Amino acid sequence: MYWIYLVIAGLFEVTWATTMKLSHGFTKLNYTIFTIVGLALSMGFLAIAIKKLPMSLAYPIWTGIGAVGSIIVGVVLFGDKLSPLTWVFVALLLISIIGIKFSSGS
Repeated sequence: MYWIYLVIAGLFEVTWATTMKLSHGFTKLNYTIFTIVGLALSMGFLAIAIKKLPMSLAYPIWTGIGAVGSIIVGVVLFGDKLSPLTWVFVALLLISIIGIKFSSGS
């Protein structure tokens, strides 16, 4: 169950990063509010997850979910362009996140 909380925390990290961009430097109130709520939920679910999961595993997985998710959102929603080599490193990041989870024994 705590792994699910960690995934939810990572997804809320993607949410707040996305809405922060949409807030245009916190000048759009609705997106600013979504950013703050997303950040609070992300941290809250991370706090729940690290009650039982080792911080040395949970934190890098949380940041990795946020990083990969934000890259995907950037490409899909905002038209960010990534080089083929960058995609290789994104894939390696994803493989590392999965590897950390499955090699942890938790």
